[in-house]
Amino acid sequence: MSTTPDSAPDTTPDSAPDTAPDPAPDPDPASDTAPDPAPAAAASTATAPPPPSGGDGHQGLPLFALLALATAVFITSLTETLPAGLLPAMSRDLGVSESATGQTVTIYAIGTALTAIPLTAATAGRRRKSLLLAAMGGFALANTVTAVSSRYELTMVARCVAGVAAGLAWALLAGYARRMAPAHLQGKAMAIAMAGIPVALSLGVPAGTFLGDWLGWRVAFLAMTALTALLLAWIAAAVPDFPGQGRGERPRMLPTLRIPGVTPVLFVTLVFVLAHTILYAYIATYLDDLGLGGSTGLVLLVFGAASLASIWIVGAHINRRLRGLTLAGALLVAVAAALLAVLSDTTAFVYVAAVLWGLGWGGVPTLLQTAAGDAGGASADSAQAMLVTLWNVAMAAGGIIGGVLLDVVGSDSFPWTVLLLLLPVIAVVLYARRAGFPARRPTAPAPDDAQAPKPDDAQAPKPVTTA
Repeated sequence: MSTTPDSAPDTTPDSAPDTAPDPAPDPDPASDTAPDPAPAAAASTATAPPPPSGGDGHQGLPLFALLALATAVFITSLTETLPAGLLPAMSRDLGVSESATGQTVTIYAIGTALTAIPLTAATAGRRRKSLLLAAMGGFALANTVTAVSSRYELTMVARCVAGVAAGLAWALLAGYARRMAPAHLQGKAMAIAMAGIPVALSLGVPAGTFLGDWLGWRVAFLAMTALTALLLAWIAAAVPDFPGQGRGERPRMLPTLRIPGVTPVLFVTLVFVLAHTILYAYIATYLDDLGLGGSTGLVLLVFGAASLASIWIVGAHINRRLRGLTLAGALLVAVAAALLAVLSDTTAFVYVAAVLWGLGWGGVPTLLQTAAGDAGGASADSAQAMLVTLWNVAMAAGGIIGGVLLDVVGSDSFPWTVLLLLLPVIAVVLYARRAGFPARRPTAPAPDDAQAPKPDDAQAPKPVTTA
């Protein structure tokens, strides 16, 4: 798979003539979440190199670069949740209670929620690759400080810095994946990049907990720093760069809320993530109360395996069935919650619920980020920034609400709360059939169409429809 710009005329003769390439393509490609579908714009070397192996309809996905993004997603997700498996040891070393140590997760989510939108606006004109490298460098710094800190206050500052880095990373990653892929494969590109989330939750957290128990919790955070250092070299070598937006194209948040479909997607994001977090954040406590405390790792592995299957299914069908997949995901998680609420006395049903939960949840990040990009259109950057903010607000709120429910009612209230919250999620997905979660997506051209652009496409790029 060639990544050099000079190969474009040979492989795409109908969009980039051998003898007279178009001297004046659009100088400002679209934003991260809305790649310009015009083949000539992708072939232009004046502003950005074409996406490796994925810039036009004749080629496939740039897997090596997308896997670098998936690793970035993995680091972002695991950095947030890693303390959950290390609370007892961290609290002893820091000299605070486990509940206080648990706030290291909350402060991370708050840091992300407070900075995602301002950072998206402030960095809109910056080149994308340098921003991604800066975000990953922030994780390396924050995890190193966390590993060596002996003071609770310093640890909380480091965790907040990690949350800020996450706010910048989340605002970049989904759009970066879309932009590296040909228009008709953008859904699959996002599915590959977002696969880092279930891998972090199902494999990363148990592995980090095991490493912390074996060599100490500080080693687990230093291992995250080492992985991030390797990723920085990977990104520098394999991930293409893209320009930022011009001044007239900078994201504006409030007008984006008035775009049909954006508000339903954001509502579903807020409530769905809240429901998931209330149970997931306290899954060890919930299973312990069921007498399955020793099986927490196995249950998480089952959940993670199902989540990976969900990622694959969503990646294969998202371009044609986003609405149906979103509705199916909410229903599967609701059924899982109902099983836990009614039949959790039977161990087999707990594992069945874990499978259904993973199948329902695994593809949700990809589905919601794609829906936000579709609904936002030319304002997809703004929609993505608001989605990231609400996602982390929901995670922080889930931790707080789950703690209150645990103290006041008990862990058996978790499945019922999840089931109750998912009812409006299902209703809104059903209602937003015209915009937000339409029966037919405003997709990019089908593969056959993408492989045969018209000659005048190079002269007049079409309006972006954000596949």
